[in-house]
Amino acid sequence: MTLIQLRAFLAAVRTGSFTAAARELGTTQPTMSELVRKLEEEVALPLFVRAGRRLTLTAAGEELLPWARRTVDGAAGAEHALRSLRGLEGGVASFGVLRNAPFYVLSDLALTFHAARPGVRIRLVGQNSVEVAEAVRAGDLEAGLVVLPVDATGLEVTPLFRDEVLWVSRDPARTAAPVTMEDAARAPLVLYDAHYGWADPTRRQLADRAQAAGVRLDPVVEVENVESALALVARGMGDTVASRAVTAHASFPEGLTTAPFAEPLHDTIALVQRVGSTLSPGTAELARTATEMLTTRVPALEPAPRGREGAHRGA
Repeated sequence: MTLIQLRAFLAAVRTGSFTAAARELGTTQPTMSELVRKLEEEVALPLFVRAGRRLTLTAAGEELLPWARRTVDGAAGAEHALRSLRGLEGGVASFGVLRNAPFYVLSDLALTFHAARPGVRIRLVGQNSVEVAEAVRAGDLEAGLVVLPVDATGLEVTPLFRDEVLWVSRDPARTAAPVTMEDAARAPLVLYDAHYGWADPTRRQLADRAQAAGVRLDPVVEVENVESALALVARGMGDTVASRAVTAHASFPEGLTTAPFAEPLHDTIALVQRVGSTLSPGTAELARTATEMLTTRVPALEPAPRGREGAHRGA
């Protein structure tokens, strides 16, 4: 059996004649008759009584009718589902967002996207960039936003923006001038992302710079999120680092001061997806929405330079 044969059969049932069925399906009466005849040959049973002016179903035709309807309806449902994906009317968009999404005004990404595309289901995962990159590489997520550097093996990495990382202290004397790595090594240091430690992208950059300067960074306290680190700094526990998006946020504690690094340090925000993959329309639109929100709502961000940090593919 073929779908076109079953559609011809159902049209003949609805209209009562091959001529009317042919008009409904936009074909000719001989073609319609031939499709039904071949279907009858396939099942080795007559499906219609060809007597009188109107076609009448045989017992075999009655038995086939509900199955034909289910099959044709199922195919129509599949076609509609795929059209919905192409037209952003359905499907699932899976996307990884920055762990500090609220500071990058991405906390309402789901609400903004759903308002524009209510038929698309959304799966947003907010993790450290290390895990977002791994989830994309493993196929658990289609794409995501990360802070570089991450392991780019098997990934297409497209830098989008960069955000300067600043030194944060309650003591104005420690932020009176740009901070060197030697200054950082002498200061009591409070760092966040304790679970990922020096695998965290920002901390990786700090560790690399400290090594190049011949010093070592040993935090006195490690906590899991930037809010906790800032709260400890505000109470005089030590100093920390934070991006401009964080320091410019309304929740940034009063009384804290900031300074740039002597050699400016930046978090580069990038879009990652698997090498050779094509994003579903929903995920592609979600990525576009997130990028547009970052562009319009976070003035601290600047376009990522192309070149050493430009778009590249992992091995």
